[in-house]
Amino acid sequence: MLRIDHIGIAVRNMAESNELFRKLLGEAHYKVETVETEKVATSFFHIGESKIELLEATDPESPIAKYIEKRGEGIHHIAFEVADIRAEIERLEAEGFVPLNREPKRGADNKLVAFLHPKSSNGVLVELCQSV
Repeated sequence: MLRIDHIGIAVRNMAESNELFRKLLGEAHYKVETVETEKVATSFFHIGESKIELLEATDPESPIAKYIEKRGEGIHHIAFEVADIRAEIERLEAEGFVPLNREPKRGADNKLVAFLHPKSSNGVLVELCQSV
């Protein structure tokens, strides 16, 4: 693991949340992006060397919509940057972690991403991400 890349926060209303985090962090988001495959809109804020990623569902059947319905708004995942995502998935699986996807997929911020099941990581959804 190289560093914490970002913390993902599930939100109901992106415009309101962008304003809230602008006030909190003292600067506006620098990027908005939609990830069609995940049915989610994202907004990114810099904070030091890491980022905050706001996640808003674009479809009522999306994973983020279901997450908010079940748990409400809040921290959704923590993402770690890795140098070789495939090798890291293999290493973590050998350590007993359960990958939600063994094959990385394209995610927000032009990265390859894969997730670990929260049941194998003390209830925390872990995202691995690799810059491409």
